Amino acid sequence: MESEASRQYHEFPPVFDENSRILILGTFPSVKSRETGFYYGHPQNRFWKVMASLTREAAPQTVEEKKALLLAHGIAIWDVLLSCEITGSSDSSIKNPVAADLGRILKLCPIEKIFANGATAAKLYDKYQRIQTGMEIITLPSTSPANAAWSLERLCQRWEKLTGLGKSGQ
Repeated sequence: MESEASRQYHEFPPVFDENSRILILGTFPSVKSRETGFYYGHPQNRFWKVMASLTREAAPQTVEEKKALLLAHGIAIWDVLLSCEITGSSDSSIKNPVAADLGRILKLCPIEKIFANGATAAKLYDKYQRIQTGMEIITLPSTSPANAAWSLERLCQRWEKLTGLGKSGQ
């Protein structure tokens, strides 16, 4: 793990298509995600398990399966930040952030709601992007392994209630 902050750049594109109605924003890719070149790459991150539960599908394993799962359910994902100084994967260490331009997704997709995967993503969105998008963000509990206080079952319940996907939305 990195011991001091260094400038990092988001090196993989957002996932979306013309049918995306929901946009989920993380803060910035973790070290593992930067190594694997895709979102929520840490094996202990529960994002993909939560998505599988909400969509009632098998947990995707490959990048192509992950993209297909999201797009089949009208979900777009990206991160709030395009670059920042960060120590390891610690959101609390972020300095000198540069916000991603969400305009390209919002112009091409009928996004109805924007959700934050964790409080830091919501805070940064409110500070850097809300004025440009004109859309509020709904904060969901982080799926990060650092959020150990939330069990997988509890995460799924909260995410399901707020997104309207899964059992309560059908």
